[in-house]
Amino acid sequence: MITDGCFMLEIMRTAIGEKNDYAPNDPIFGIHRLECIAPYISRDMLLLENQLPILVLYKLVAVENNGKEDDVNELVRKFYFPDEKRKFTVLGRRLHVLDVFRKGLLMKPEEVQHEWELYMGPEDMKKIYAKKTEPIIRSAIELNEAGIKFKESTNSLKDISFASGVLKLPVIIVDDTTESMFLNAMTFERLHSKAWNEVTSYVTFMDKIINNEQDVALLHTQGIIHNDFGSDKAVATLFNSLCTEVTLPSNENLDGVQQRISEHCKKDWNLWRAHLKRKYFRSPWTMLSLAAAIFLFALTIMQAVYTVLRYHVK
Repeated sequence: MITDGCFMLEIMRTAIGEKNDYAPNDPIFGIHRLECIAPYISRDMLLLENQLPILVLYKLVAVENNGKEDDVNELVRKFYFPDEKRKFTVLGRRLHVLDVFRKGLLMKPEEVQHEWELYMGPEDMKKIYAKKTEPIIRSAIELNEAGIKFKESTNSLKDISFASGVLKLPVIIVDDTTESMFLNAMTFERLHSKAWNEVTSYVTFMDKIINNEQDVALLHTQGIIHNDFGSDKAVATLFNSLCTEVTLPSNENLDGVQQRISEHCKKDWNLWRAHLKRKYFRSPWTMLSLAAAIFLFALTIMQAVYTVLRYHVK
């Protein structure tokens, strides 16, 4: 564990530029070699079976600094979230690197995470398991046809909301490492009772609104999915396969979102307005035709009023 811990610390420090005293031709830590192997190492460091107790990293850093512990969580943040501005110092002591990474996926820009967030009391569990049914969520294309707009929220996978006909979803980059990352985070949630199920809930929700490549294309045009994985069909297949035979307890926030979406879709006015927009306002030509028709109708009314008034004046 000491050897693995030293290797992990050295890889992360070198990859983020904190250390650069290796020869350019070093077989592991040389800058050109590291550029090639760092993505694979970062992926393997998230495998559940490869998790090293992060306490080992804390102690190694303390030994190196004469008893002073630098924040290993911040090192993980710089390695996995190089563009992220939020500080991981608020996360406190975690279990392992995957635990830190998962919490990073869920953090909102303005929130401060506390250790007690991981613990759920008996009353909370009763509320969650008391919900036996949930509304059926349609695909993104169907929701769009029902008048629902999609907008990006933040990078936090928990930041899903619905209000005033707008469904806000977190921005996600889908690439070759996405499947492995989600599978390991979801497995960790299932095996660790205090981790809860936020990542699994997010993936399940995305599986519900993504049925095919048209749904992915719609979310891509709205800036929600950044596809660096392949075709839109491949992304749809990825999300659909992640949730095969996956069951999870109810998630209070997403249950509320699904309920509000379902109520929105049931209202006749919203359906009629969406149908009108889809039929008459989809292209500029149909809008011009409708405007011309309304203008001619207004002229006809004005002519009729003028004729009546002239008749009474005589």
